[in-house]
Amino acid sequence: MKFTISGRNMEVTAGLKDAVISKLGKLEKYFTPDVEVIVTLSVEKERHKIEVTIPVKGDIIRSEQESTDMYISIDLVTEVIERQLKKYRTKLIAKHQDGIAFSHDFFEEDDVNYDDGEIRIVRTKRFGMKPMFPEDACVQMELLGHNFFVFSNAETDEVNVVYKRKNGTYGLIEPEF
Repeated sequence: MKFTISGRNMEVTAGLKDAVISKLGKLEKYFTPDVEVIVTLSVEKERHKIEVTIPVKGDIIRSEQESTDMYISIDLVTEVIERQLKKYRTKLIAKHQDGIAFSHDFFEEDDVNYDDGEIRIVRTKRFGMKPMFPEDACVQMELLGHNFFVFSNAETDEVNVVYKRKNGTYGLIEPEF
């Protein structure tokens, strides 16, 4: 893997470079040696942010994570990239695509779902939807500890979804027919 590490609003120290290369380098077994990994580190106020982009055969594996410590952000982004790789590997196997940017070991791990590539629903939930306002739905979502909440909007009588954004704000999805 070829690393391109840059900093925005900060100087990238040798320690940070070593941490990025050692953590993301653990994913090296999945790639061929010529795959490029683009890493951007930045600091804004108290937020330490890392963005990782790995272009592979027409697709991009990308994650950005932030925390109060850059080393924690590096750990978080490594976990997310690894999860994305596992999903991507399943997609390649399911669609019998050419994984030219990946090494043989990428396809050899035991946790691959070798089903016929179909999406399987393994759990179904049913719940009553009483009408509520979007603000109440946000409160309910927080109480449940979820990232999104489906509800019947008391103002429009439509099914809506509220969701929590990365920056801590909320979003509302309304249907458009």
